[in-house]
Amino acid sequence: MQPNVEAGFGWMAWTWQTALFFVVIALLLVTMAVLEWRRPGGASRRGVLGLTTTRGDRLFISLLAAGYIHLLWLAFFGTPLWGASALAIGVAVLVFRFV
Repeated sequence: MQPNVEAGFGWMAWTWQTALFFVVIALLLVTMAVLEWRRPGGASRRGVLGLTTTRGDRLFISLLAAGYIHLLWLAFFGTPLWGASALAIGVAVLVFRFV
């Protein structure tokens, strides 16, 4: 006997917020690709963490930080997540400026 599995993506909660998340990630990756194409190398630099990072490294650190910020926000404050998103954008700006 085969399991009853829905066809398609009905199992996932596709909301406008979910779509916006994936669109933003895609736009960030396209932006990084265009920047790398126009100015290869991305000018590696040594920041406050003592690491030599490129634009891609700083984007990756920012995305990881955003994930952890949102998880901690959910643990301590619950929903809505607008405050966590604002904080994550602020952290990303700081990462790109100082790391």
